[in-house]
Amino acid sequence: MFTGIVTEVGTVLSVTPRAAGVRFRIATGYDLEEIAIGASIACSGPCLTVVERGRKEGRGFFDVEASSETLARTTLGDWIPGRRVNLERSLRMGDEFGGHLVTGHIDGLATIVERHDEADMARFVFEAPGDLVRYIAPKGSAALDGTSLTVNTVEGNRFEVMLIPHTLAVTTWGERAKGDRVNLEVDLIARYLERLARPS
Repeated sequence: MFTGIVTEVGTVLSVTPRAAGVRFRIATGYDLEEIAIGASIACSGPCLTVVERGRKEGRGFFDVEASSETLARTTLGDWIPGRRVNLERSLRMGDEFGGHLVTGHIDGLATIVERHDEADMARFVFEAPGDLVRYIAPKGSAALDGTSLTVNTVEGNRFEVMLIPHTLAVTTWGERAKGDRVNLEVDLIARYLERLARPS
């Protein structure tokens, strides 16, 4: 489980095809002694399992693997060496809960259709698939590329968020532009409420 509060930006070092997926090596500043093999790390949204960790040429890294299903449903299929990714380690007992409940299970992709820089902030407008936008509500939360963001408005299949300078500086959002696709995880509570409201 995660909160959508990005704690570091890593860099993809290598992309190695596997029999049924891809193995990524990601440079990190995390303390490697605190990352166990088998640990979960959200990498720009998707929850991936650490299969190796180490240090090479003075840089710390960890390896994760993504299945063909994950590659098809997320932006991971587009990742190349040099790409920067938002990172968040899984919650531990006693950690501050600063965002919202995020599982790391991506529901689909949203596309940036507008970006407006307003002073030192940025307003983004996204278009989401119709079967997902119904879970997005004004003043609710959505996880976009692993970042917990507050929704300002929703109109049809489009919704808007405003990013503050801190978020733009400590995540990959400062680099995002019109036309980019991002990983979308809708609010978990909204999904459960819909399920409970359905006739049995």
